[in-house]
Formats: sequence, C-alpha cells, structure tokens
Amino acid sequence: MPDTSKLEKLNRELEKSEKKLRKAINDEKALQHQLKQLTQKERTHRLCTRGGMLESFLQEPERLTDDDVMVLLKLIFHRQDTQELLKKLLERKKPETP
Repeated sequence: MPDTSKLEKLNRELEKSEKKLRKAINDEKALQHQLKQLTQKERTHRLCTRGGMLESFLQEPERLTDDDVMVLLKLIFHRQDTQELLKKLLERKKPETP
C-alpha cells in the first residue's frame, strides 16, 4: 500500500510541475508580445519624428511625390561629403565592445 500513496504523491507533484511549466511558457509568450509591441511603437515614433524632420526642410512638401523625395534623398546621400559625415556620426555613436 505505501507504494500506491508514493505513486499518487509523485503524480500530484508531476501535475503541479506541468502546471507551473505551462504558466511559465504563457508568461514568456506574453512578455515576448509586449517586447514586440514596444519595439514597434518605438520604430513608429522614430519614423514619424524623422519624417517630420525631413518635411521641415522641404519647400511645399505636399506638392512633392514620394518619388520626388526619394530622388532628392538619393542625390543627397550619394554625395561624398554626406557619406563622410554619416560615417563620422556612426563612428561617434558606435556601441562600446565589452
């Protein structure tokens, strides 16, 4: 008889552990979802902010098409001085390696 109670106890512990595992998996999924949402919000904010910055330099931006703006940006970013400045800015902001 003692073996039966020991087996029942082990089965209860197993069920309890499986329940904890399912909860942990669900918690992990919820946290991953929150991280994804925060990342998307951060990206959207960055795009809106930088798009606003660009429009502040354009004359009559509502008259320009997306293609017009792309042509202008390609011209600006293919210039040697722009490339050099961009490289300097990126070097300055380079993450430190531990």
